[in-house]
Amino acid sequence: MSKPFGKPDRIVVALGGNALGDNPAEQIERVNNAAHALIGLIEQGNEIIITHGNGPQVGMIQNAFAAAHEADQAIPAMDLPECGAMSQGYIGYHLQQGIGREMHRRYKSWHVATVVTQVECDPDDPAFANPTKPIGPFYTEEQAKALMEENPEMTFVEDSGRGWRRVVASPEPKKIVEASSILNLLDNEFIVIACGGGGIPVVREYDYKPNKGRYKGVAAVIDKDMAGELLAENCDADVLFLLTAVEHVAINFGKPDQQDLTELSADEAERLADEGQFGKGSMEPKVRAAIKFARSKSKKERVCIIGSLDKAAETMAGLSGTRIYA
Repeated sequence: MSKPFGKPDRIVVALGGNALGDNPAEQIERVNNAAHALIGLIEQGNEIIITHGNGPQVGMIQNAFAAAHEADQAIPAMDLPECGAMSQGYIGYHLQQGIGREMHRRYKSWHVATVVTQVECDPDDPAFANPTKPIGPFYTEEQAKALMEENPEMTFVEDSGRGWRRVVASPEPKKIVEASSILNLLDNEFIVIACGGGGIPVVREYDYKPNKGRYKGVAAVIDKDMAGELLAENCDADVLFLLTAVEHVAINFGKPDQQDLTELSADEAERLADEGQFGKGSMEPKVRAAIKFARSKSKKERVCIIGSLDKAAETMAGLSGTRIYA
């Protein structure tokens, strides 16, 4: 996994949760397609860390537990940290299998491992006082109010006339708890899968008991692109690939005068983002993460490339996608 001369480039590849499909069968197919490009990167002498979204997947897990609990009270409802951990496990499993099949096809014997990753947040982050991220199934107003009465820590809001949904905080990621384990695996030539779905949000519990300073999971959602950016910084990566469902970052998206962008400076990308050119819940978080990574302090130039998972090979070869640099 090393280049013949010099230190290999270290690359973080982020796969969007929606780009992985809406069910396990679609996910396996798309992972298998992406594995070809991922292994191609390693054959070029690079080290890779893979992260991924989990929006559709964690929603499916949570909805299944909610439906099961409603049908049979003996089956416990499962809160968000546990659902996030489950999604990291099964998406990582599919990635390990897809990459393993591609390695076998190419007669390679590299190691690949998934790290169930916790990401520390500040318990005083303002996001906790203003939860806005909708999760889980829809409820009637009566059901939502009953749930809030039964669970005062939960917040439910009406969602665009479709019913009531729980909303949780989306705090800023501060620290990857398993960063040392990830780096140790990289140093031992593992392909590492980490920080799935933005990681499992945790905060430190400080008290006077023997468990002083332990981590506690919280019902929140960390932006997966910002977590991927933090992972790339922590691992001293050279390149951050954000692979999603579209081929380029664009201005005037979906309009007759849509313009696909192939290269952007961080300053220009920030100006366009401030003008509202990118979707708040879709492309803008990726562009903001790209700007942060491109500007992050390092002895080497850092670049972020945003492109389509379906064209992962072309994106990684510089033939597709949008390149954002400092």
